[in-house]
Amino acid sequence: MKSKRLIFPIVAAVVLTALATLVLLNLRAEKKIDVRPSHLYPVSDQQFLRSMSMLLGPPLLDGNRVTTLLNGDQIFPSMLNAIKGAQRTIDFETYIYWSGEIGKRFAEALAEKSRAGVKVNVLVDWLGSQKMDSDSIETMKQAGVDFRQYRPLRWYDLGRVNNRTHRKLLIVDGRVGFTGGVGIADNWTGNAQDPDHWRDNHYRLEGPAVAQMQAAFMDNWTKVSGAVLHGDPFFPPLKTEGPMFAQVFQSSSRGGSESVHLMYLLSIAAATKTIDLAMAYFVPDQITSEALVSAMKRGVRVRLILPGKHTDTHFVRNASRASWGPLLQAGALIHEYEPTMYHVKLLIVDGLWSSVGSTNFDARSFRLNDEANLNVYDADFARLQFETFETDLKRARRITYEQWEARPWHEKLKERAAGLFSSQL
Repeated sequence: MKSKRLIFPIVAAVVLTALATLVLLNLRAEKKIDVRPSHLYPVSDQQFLRSMSMLLGPPLLDGNRVTTLLNGDQIFPSMLNAIKGAQRTIDFETYIYWSGEIGKRFAEALAEKSRAGVKVNVLVDWLGSQKMDSDSIETMKQAGVDFRQYRPLRWYDLGRVNNRTHRKLLIVDGRVGFTGGVGIADNWTGNAQDPDHWRDNHYRLEGPAVAQMQAAFMDNWTKVSGAVLHGDPFFPPLKTEGPMFAQVFQSSSRGGSESVHLMYLLSIAAATKTIDLAMAYFVPDQITSEALVSAMKRGVRVRLILPGKHTDTHFVRNASRASWGPLLQAGALIHEYEPTMYHVKLLIVDGLWSSVGSTNFDARSFRLNDEANLNVYDADFARLQFETFETDLKRARRITYEQWEARPWHEKLKERAAGLFSSQL
């Protein structure tokens, strides 16, 4: 009996130690960039393009066409039509895939192409697909789709459970690519007409930069399958499709984890006129907040559109609001979108440089998640993004510094508490 009494506390201590170690491993978020880039050249300078090409990895390539798709009514038909037209390969990676009508439609469309002889690879994040129905998975698998989950919960990989793939990539025949903010869920259907239908952007890419998007997909596909997909079906010769310079770059927690952070910092540092930021989740760290304040001090107008009361996570919204003080004091124009959940991820700098894709403006996107963004250097493309930004602005409510400072004490308390977890949001 005495030995049993001694064994129990030892076992309990071992279990608690293991749990504490697991928590520490998953809360780790090392900051690698400690000094914000200074303003050395404008976005219009060729040095900006060279810096972005060299520091982010893949170069900006000429000859691309990027089509802007607004909300589910435009986004899903375009993606499904591309799948329907596939001849050889479909590669699809997403964070959210939930049960519902649109999920079934995608599963059936992918299964149909697989039965027709198209090689279909589907990668969904294990955590983001927890609401995915088993019928959709079975439909795809029975049709021959190679369906995989990214980092499922396993005892030997618990230290990486916090590192998810947040990428949204669809590549068809290595020639057409899609990226943006949408997940495969009914929340994204419709036209943002009510709180049950979210506001979002997605983008269709054609041209040489599609190969970079394909490479971003291959990065995680190789991790989960061990296979290297290559050759003409995945990387065919790509011709000029339009006038746009474009670049698809990737980041992950274990390789290039600061790429997204660096992209935002360099973009902010190069701004001379305007920074327009539409963001689903905005929880800037100190160095990024200081970069925005520095831009405003040199005369750059900074405007933000963020989610309002309709949000899928009030905790993140509270952490975001806790960070607004220095930005509002410096002159930032912050607006909350009112009609529905705002899931757009868009940066426009000086009417020339745009960044779109899966990344949010927070530590999770900067250092924890696997992300992929499409950068476009083109005035006409930026003008169209500006127009959609202005349209959204009309449906958003501006928050002044006086309003922010006068919020009730209990809101301030919730925001400060949420802010303590900003490194994980």
